[in-house]
Amino acid sequence: MMTHKNRHNSLNSLLETMQALRAPKGCPWDVEQTPESLAPYILEEACELIDAIEDGTPELILDELGDLLLQVVFQAQIFKERDQFDFHDIADGITEKLVRRHPHVFSRPHNFQQPEDLQQTGSAVQTTYLDKQWDEIKRSEATHNKTCLADHLPSHLPALQRAQKLISRAYRVGRQNELPEDQSELLRSLNNSVDNTEPAVNNEKNEEALGQALFELVKFAHDNNLDAETALRKTTRKTIKHLDQN
Repeated sequence: MMTHKNRHNSLNSLLETMQALRAPKGCPWDVEQTPESLAPYILEEACELIDAIEDGTPELILDELGDLLLQVVFQAQIFKERDQFDFHDIADGITEKLVRRHPHVFSRPHNFQQPEDLQQTGSAVQTTYLDKQWDEIKRSEATHNKTCLADHLPSHLPALQRAQKLISRAYRVGRQNELPEDQSELLRSLNNSVDNTEPAVNNEKNEEALGQALFELVKFAHDNNLDAETALRKTTRKTIKHLDQN
């Protein structure tokens, strides 16, 4: 059950606590931290949150969300001390971005108009339209017009997640045919084991088949003194270079 001493003071109390920790008479460890020294904790806390979400325990998720929020508040306090921006600037910025990127939700003038019958169309059509609208808005925000698939694709993402995001972007902008294809024996075997006739019904079965195939690839890497993360990262980097040269 959710309980709050004072909803309006919760955030201010957190910000004030962080400010006190960073004060000259605060915690020596907190005082000496920099954005760079804290960076590894951001990834660590995000991964711990993902573990908690997969575990499904609300109390654990709550705790890990707090740890991740702390990283944002910590960074905000440091940059506030540098007179560059503070937490409220961060909140204002993301709010404005959410409104700008969701013209189909927030009624406001925008170049991208939502079809009148969008609400009556199927979910697949809606998703296709919204993906296209999202990409158009993001391109309008960019400093250049070229569709650079590597934009906002963090290099520190785990290799598998980065590769999947790159492939997803390529499909969204209609460049999937430029992606490399290698019909390996393992991939052919996986295609034969996956049932695409009823994806919703067979999703768990297909996920298991994919997981097994990925595990076999990692085992292959180990048996041949290779690092799977490095190999995929190099291939993704090579693919990005190929796509953005075209």
